[in-house]
Amino acid sequence: MTGRPWDASYQDGPAPWDVGKPQQAIVRVGADGGFAGAVLDAGCGSGENALYVAALGFSVLGVDVAETALAIARAKAAERGIDVEFIAADALRLDRLRRGVDTVLDCGLFHTFDADERPGYVTSLASVTEHGGTLYVLCFSNEGPDTGPHPVSPEELTAAFNSGNGWKVVAIEPDRLDTRYHDNGAPAWFATVKRI
Repeated sequence: MTGRPWDASYQDGPAPWDVGKPQQAIVRVGADGGFAGAVLDAGCGSGENALYVAALGFSVLGVDVAETALAIARAKAAERGIDVEFIAADALRLDRLRRGVDTVLDCGLFHTFDADERPGYVTSLASVTEHGGTLYVLCFSNEGPDTGPHPVSPEELTAAFNSGNGWKVVAIEPDRLDTRYHDNGAPAWFATVKRI
């Protein structure tokens, strides 16, 4: 999918998922010392999660297909004096980055892919994640009231990230994904996945 439909989400004010702060799950990971090495924020949007992690002292690359979101992210980084790299890239072709990272964030990206797109996305993530690296996935849950669009089950997560394609799901915990339409966030899963 080209970036045009995603880019339109940012052109008339904040996108539904753009809450002006990092996701609570990412702040908890930071507080628990869960980041290591170079960090990739896949589908970084306007950059709040990437900026939060970079402010902790990590080298962070944020990628998105929405140029307007990237421009907003770069402006925030400059305004806050935080060193983060934001570039346009297709999450289904991360191999084109020609980089390796130790930690990957996926906040609200996995659930946007159809079942037939997920294997390609998982392979794309594997192409940039070092063995032993960690992927954190925050996605809409299929359980609970007022679920977000494209909800995902734990079984779908474990099916997508398995030993056959170089991953091992370490944990899937119930969480919340903050949006502009949910007062206390939408029901979510927070998955910790290891690259094996």
